Amino acid sequence: MTLAIDFDDVRQAAQRLAGVVHHTPVLRSRSADEHSGASLFFKCENLQRMGAFKFRGAYNALSQFTPEQKRAGAIAFSSGNHAQAVALSARLLDMPSVIVMPQDAPQSKLDATRAYQQGLPRSEVVLFDRYTEDREALCRRLADERGMTMIPPFDHPQVMAGQGTAALELVEEVGTLDALLVCVGGGGLISGCAVAAKHLLPGVSVYGVEPEAGNDTQLSLQRGEIVRIDTPRTVADGAQTQASGQLTFPVIQTLVKGVLTVSDAQLVETMRFFATRMKLVVEPTGCLAAAAVLQGAIDLRGQRVGVIVSGGNVALPRFAALLAA
Repeated sequence: MTLAIDFDDVRQAAQRLAGVVHHTPVLRSRSADEHSGASLFFKCENLQRMGAFKFRGAYNALSQFTPEQKRAGAIAFSSGNHAQAVALSARLLDMPSVIVMPQDAPQSKLDATRAYQQGLPRSEVVLFDRYTEDREALCRRLADERGMTMIPPFDHPQVMAGQGTAALELVEEVGTLDALLVCVGGGGLISGCAVAAKHLLPGVSVYGVEPEAGNDTQLSLQRGEIVRIDTPRTVADGAQTQASGQLTFPVIQTLVKGVLTVSDAQLVETMRFFATRMKLVVEPTGCLAAAAVLQGAIDLRGQRVGVIVSGGNVALPRFAALLAA
């Protein structure tokens, strides 16, 4: 089977992103190593521009627009981080953007998206009800009406390749890894990271991590086909996807060893660890990969483990409320 992207796509994305994305730090924690029994390397995409890895894929995609596409602009649907990523990328590339967002998206993400669009003509946020409306259908209708190019949050080769640059940077910085843990929503990040990691380190084991309430990718791997679930109710708002992508799932099937799940309580406990021990603000979705190894969903004692910390966009009142509970 020919997969949607290969390592050359990731390498070319890295060249496009050079000097635009932050080369985010890889942090260590003695406490985390002692607790897990592993040597953990945290790739901190919560410190990326707009606060999440999503900027990598969005900029890689929008930077390849034709002049005609650029004039009409980009449209995207997102629960928050992809929205901000497309809006910021469009601003940097001087093009309009329309973002379709759920009406219950975190206010901080709505505000940030609108701030990136400020002053750009024909740019706006369109709200929808994630529990009763089909966001992709709405987005496609608006794209057709306005002549805009739709950039989906994960099921797009250029988005996948851009996300994979996070793992490329991680491996180039730390060298050999025995395992790589990556959060899973629709699969854009893990598919890109798996392509990069498995090319550079053929022996590495790549694991995905989903919220317990939204384990569609885990179910899909078990059944050998894409499984669609109801919109999950979880604190991990960035992983409330209903199904893997048509492009991302074959990559996951081919290159990912397994998908683990963690509970909302374990995500909050991991948020607390990052805040108290590493002085990092990490959103619940961004804690998925770390929670798996820190909360015992997988035993990786004695191994060198890469952990993608995917984002840090959480409103401070929400952050405080979760940690105070």
